[in-house]
Amino acid sequence: MRCHRRVLVISSCLLAVALTGCHGYVKKADFDSTVAELRANDQKQQQEIDGLTEQMRQRFADYDAKIAAMKGRIRVDAVTHFAFNDSTLREEDKPLLDDFAKVVSGNFPEAVITVEGFADPAGSTAFNRRLGQARADAVRDYLVSTGGLAADKVRAVSYGEARNRQVLPGQSGEGGEPNRRVTLVIDYAGAMAGASGG
Repeated sequence: MRCHRRVLVISSCLLAVALTGCHGYVKKADFDSTVAELRANDQKQQQEIDGLTEQMRQRFADYDAKIAAMKGRIRVDAVTHFAFNDSTLREEDKPLLDDFAKVVSGNFPEAVITVEGFADPAGSTAFNRRLGQARADAVRDYLVSTGGLAADKVRAVSYGEARNRQVLPGQSGEGGEPNRRVTLVIDYAGAMAGASGG
């Protein structure tokens, strides 16, 4: 008797599920709309994740700026690199330059800065000197136009492919990106803003 009751209960449950399934029929338009909404949500969440990832990458990029004091000068090896045979400033390098300009203008308004441009050893010495200058000019122009630094306080020079300044001696192409860079040097910091004399 118990066995029959269990079968009857199970059969009733299956019938209820089957009827509910038929009753819960979804129209194609509603289904497509729900799927589109889910995809839009997925895309939005992916964009948020990508945004957070980029924020974290840029925060950690700040630590890639190495600062060393050298007899009254401050050298900043900024992570400003360039594509092969190119002097276009990359979007991912601009936040670091923005931070640099903000710190300098806010704390050292009298600072004199030299932007040093470099190239990898591919190509002729003259070509690399011009390419290094174009890279230095690109960073200098950005610091002046966007960063708000005074044009007469920011100079640009090129060292081209100078062997004694290559990060990876002799490397060019994909492996030579560290050589295709710009280095920022604060030649004169001046008095710190808000510092009182003693």
